[in-house]
Amino acid sequence: MKIYMNGKLVPENKATVSVFDHGLLYGDGVFEGIRSYNGRVFMLDEHVARLYRSAKAIALEIPMSQPEMAAAVVKTCKANQCLNGYIRLVVTRGVGTLGLNPFTCKTPQVIIIAAAIQLYPQELYEKGLKIVTVGTIRNHTESVNPMIKSLNYLNNILAKIEAINAGTVEAIMLNHAGTVAEATGDNIFAVSGKKLFTPPASSGALVGITRNVVMDLARQRGLEVSEPTMTRYDLYTADEVFLTGTAAEIIGVGEIDRRLIGDGKPGPVTRALAETFHKFACESGTPIR
Repeated sequence: MKIYMNGKLVPENKATVSVFDHGLLYGDGVFEGIRSYNGRVFMLDEHVARLYRSAKAIALEIPMSQPEMAAAVVKTCKANQCLNGYIRLVVTRGVGTLGLNPFTCKTPQVIIIAAAIQLYPQELYEKGLKIVTVGTIRNHTESVNPMIKSLNYLNNILAKIEAINAGTVEAIMLNHAGTVAEATGDNIFAVSGKKLFTPPASSGALVGITRNVVMDLARQRGLEVSEPTMTRYDLYTADEVFLTGTAAEIIGVGEIDRRLIGDGKPGPVTRALAETFHKFACESGTPIR
């Protein structure tokens, strides 16, 4: 495997960062997870733009332009023949001192990995996830704003630990007000009749790229889409619930906190949107070849 490191493709055993890199020491950096389908990088420009917004929010100046970054992603995919896979794009603050001061770091590190990924077994897409609400709340928007895809994912990891300890693979995270934010790594949707709901960014949810695509596809199918403040009651009583994310795509939820959602299996809207999304993803994007 070849890893993109600061303008060069190097073997993975030579793709290293310093122990003084603030990305390692403090989680100081940003990232994106991107998918390739059928020889195309899906929503590449949108992912790159979000990376730069995250970087701007933490006062991190990326040492290359957005078009250069997009070209580097395609180059890395070509080098690894990653025609149907996952791309992790990382920018760290770079080497600095052992202190917190980020301005001692002079050269940000740009890393791109293109490889395979399978987040959930296929059977869970067919049967639906069983998930739980956890006690770890989503970061406050004036703490580490969830809109920033930072390298500090400890908030999500703590919630994931709770989910695993409860015998599930995913969890619902609430915010400081007790309303629904998102899952540990995915956005959450509820279907009621011909209406589709998902929490707003103000709830502590990341405005996911896949989330936005699904909302557009749902509108094209005649669904009424909105972003209200949501409680667990709205999820428990929904006809269907599903999660969306770059790696997860669209996966149905059959049970939340031991309450069946619908008949306990992915519903017709979830299945239809998943099929529509996959077709759209395979037919659009930035060509790799």
